This record gives sequence, structure tokens and C-alpha cells, in this order.
Amino acid sequence: MDIALSVLLIGTAIVCIYYWVDFYITGGVHVIKDDWYTKFQKAFPAADLWMSVCAILGAVGLLTGQTYGLIFALLAASALIFLGLMDVTFNIQNRLYRLVATSGQMKFEVFLNIFALGFGIALIACLWPRLSIA
Repeated sequence: MDIALSVLLIGTAIVCIYYWVDFYITGGVHVIKDDWYTKFQKAFPAADLWMSVCAILGAVGLLTGQTYGLIFALLAASALIFLGLMDVTFNIQNRLYRLVATSGQMKFEVFLNIFALGFGIALIACLWPRLSIA
């Protein structure tokens, strides 16, 4: 199971990095071009970088059987849930989900929201029982 979780953690970090490279270079992932939207999105790179670093460290640690792998994978899980909830809340408040029928970018956003929440919860469910809390 550690191999599968590690592959997903590394894939998560890669997709996150891809998202931000695309966001700043081509803007292809922008759901809309309005200033208020891009200002909100620009608040996320530092938090996404933190999640990505935790995901990579978690994956390496899980693959090598190091204790830090469990800790960083759980930190990545928590960050994924937080980031997913922030996106979902923003998208609901600004009625962006209504664009899903006509926007490939919004479809990708929905995928990212579902993945972040689902994988974050799954990571915690899989890894929490391994914690030895004295």
C-alpha cells in the first residue's frame, strides 16, 4: 500500500507544480480571466508548495520505511483537505460550478477539488492507524 500511496503523493505534487507553471505561463487553467479570480488564485502558491513538499517527503519516507514519511504524508493529507475546502467554498460562493457544463478549466477544477478532498481523507484513513501515540 505504501508504494501506491507514494505514487499518488508524488503525482499530486507533480500536478500541483504543473498547475502553477501553467497558471503563470499560459493561463490555460484559469476558469475566468477576471481580476478578483486571479487575485484569489495567486494567494495559493505558497500553501500548494507546502503541500507538495510534504507530499514528496511523505512519499520518500513511506518508500524508505522512515518515520518522517508517515508524519509528512499526514501533513500533506491535512493540507489537501484544507486547500480543497477553500476551493470548494470559493467556487460555491462565486457560483463557478455553474460553468462546469461549458468550461474544460472548470471540469479540471472540479476534478482537483474531488481529488484533494478524497485523497486527503483516504490518506488519513489509511495512515492514522499507524500512529503510535503514547
